[in-house]
Amino acid sequence: MERAEDLSNDCKHLAFSIRQDQEDDGGSKLRVWIIDMETGKAKPLFHSPDVFLNAVFDNYVWVNDLTLLVCTIPSSRGSPPEKPLVPLSPKIQSNERKSVVQARTYQDLLKDEYDEGLFEYYAMSQLVLVSLDGTVKLFGEPSIYTSLHPSPDQKYVLLHSVHRPFSFNVPCCIFPEKIDLWSADGKCLRTLCDLPVAEDIPIAFNSVRKSTRSLKWRADKPSDLYWVETQDGGDAKVEVSPRDIVYTQAADAPEGEEPTIFFKLDLRYGGISWCDDSLALVYESWYKTRHVRTWLVAPGSHETPRLLFDRSSEDVYSDPGSPMLWTTPAGTNVIAKFKKEDKEGTYLLLNGSGATPEGNIPFLDLFEIDTGDKERVWQSDKEKYYESVVALLADRTAGDLNVDELKVLISKESKTESSQYYIQQLPNRKACQITCFPHPYPHLASLHKEMVRYERRDGVQLTATLYLPPGYNPSHSMAHYLVWFGLILVILRIKKQRVKFVIFFGPTIPIIGEGKEEANDSSFVEQLVWSAEAAVEEVIRRGVAHPDKIAIGGHSYGAFMTANLLAHAPHLFSCGIACPGAYNRTLTPFGFQNEDRTLWEATDTYIKMSPFMFANKIKKPILLIHGEEDNNAGTLTMQVRSI
Repeated sequence: MERAEDLSNDCKHLAFSIRQDQEDDGGSKLRVWIIDMETGKAKPLFHSPDVFLNAVFDNYVWVNDLTLLVCTIPSSRGSPPEKPLVPLSPKIQSNERKSVVQARTYQDLLKDEYDEGLFEYYAMSQLVLVSLDGTVKLFGEPSIYTSLHPSPDQKYVLLHSVHRPFSFNVPCCIFPEKIDLWSADGKCLRTLCDLPVAEDIPIAFNSVRKSTRSLKWRADKPSDLYWVETQDGGDAKVEVSPRDIVYTQAADAPEGEEPTIFFKLDLRYGGISWCDDSLALVYESWYKTRHVRTWLVAPGSHETPRLLFDRSSEDVYSDPGSPMLWTTPAGTNVIAKFKKEDKEGTYLLLNGSGATPEGNIPFLDLFEIDTGDKERVWQSDKEKYYESVVALLADRTAGDLNVDELKVLISKESKTESSQYYIQQLPNRKACQITCFPHPYPHLASLHKEMVRYERRDGVQLTATLYLPPGYNPSHSMAHYLVWFGLILVILRIKKQRVKFVIFFGPTIPIIGEGKEEANDSSFVEQLVWSAEAAVEEVIRRGVAHPDKIAIGGHSYGAFMTANLLAHAPHLFSCGIACPGAYNRTLTPFGFQNEDRTLWEATDTYIKMSPFMFANKIKKPILLIHGEEDNNAGTLTMQVRSI
């Protein structure tokens, strides 16, 4: 599948990779090819057949319209290291820090020196600068490059790489990381930062890596950098103001020049949408309180930032939407500004999911940033179709766009029609269909789908999606099942044994904390059972499920809930399917999902929430599915064996 960056900025060439079998070793390797978009002809990027792509991390990027920077397998790589018959040395883990170090339970970590060698062998790349005419130039020395980012003006490249000493305790995304600034022709200008391994990130939500993070190019400038630095040591439990500071600096700034403070945040930094010197939106949030804020900033002036939106992330009904972006001539995405011929002011186009009690109804709102006035210029069909705006279509050389000449790309689907794409003009909604995809599951096209609403015993309103088989008739004496699971297993079952299934998909199971009490301490098991009980009562009331033939299923946290329900509410279900899950929370002692306290801080909660502790109560059949190499964090295969 092609990525957005596979297309050159002038849209004349498309880069892609193909896997080719190798006769010498019987394996296969990746090579980069180029398609000329005008002629439709494709050819290998490299003239030499011995240059192969290394796609462990970022693999290639367009530096300009005629040149790519490619991660290749070093020609001197040789054979992979052989596993020693005996360990090279004892495996020693030592915490010599003064502070307590806690880490969540990760999968697929390096285990020993042999693993370190394998990781370095396969992840090591030689960067190559290659032109479409086949000219090749080495770009630096071999290293473990994780991402490549050319500047908007195509003069510089940011190179992210990881290096030794590696860690046996955390994944490679927080190994020691170096970020270097290079010229686009292959000269290393300076190292911007060299971060140590981040084994000490606290487990509290909103905790982050110390010091510099999110170092990127500004989308609205030729070659200006911006990044964030923590003021709380990355520890969300530390009370400090500000908590994060955003800095900016030009790439060609003299060495030793102090960066400019762009913005100070009291919550945790959540990103920036750039527009120009008069407008940028800065986002911050705090998980514990679900507090999210959006600030309006004028980067090119000393105007005081203005709080634009201040809301709870859980209040989806009040979500104003996100600003539509458009692509600049430099190929970056910035906020699209609009003007109206009959009114003064600067307008943004907010694209929202439109959560309502009746379901999501996506919308576009014209938002005046000075007054806060909104005008709805588009809304999805409420009756027959579900539509959503995918992208704004605009002239890349234009300035402020005209509201009366809007053109957008939308996705449109119905209960029986697969998703298709349309170009739609606003405000007259004149649409032109541009795709005609066949239905991916034609034998399911006539499935009945319905949003179901019901209430559990404590008054909490719940929803789920009910799927009924084609031509369903409750008077027929066929077996009917309630399955909270993916559709694919149901399809296979229907095709092979002609057993009709009723599917209750995605039921809401809220666990609500009251006052200062943590949600997991607030009757977790009881609320879980209440939600399941209400769902079962609803499908029985509707006459679409037999009380003795109802199954429960889930993945990951859903698998964990499945086992809990079979232990604590065996009367509700005939069997369960769980893949793959965590059932013994003492095996993840440093937090999980919605729990950021350790086992020793909340022992009773860990015990009570673990279905393993109540495995003796599970009397109904349960199918535990867990691949030996499954890398879902915290769900080691021993979790399955434990139950």
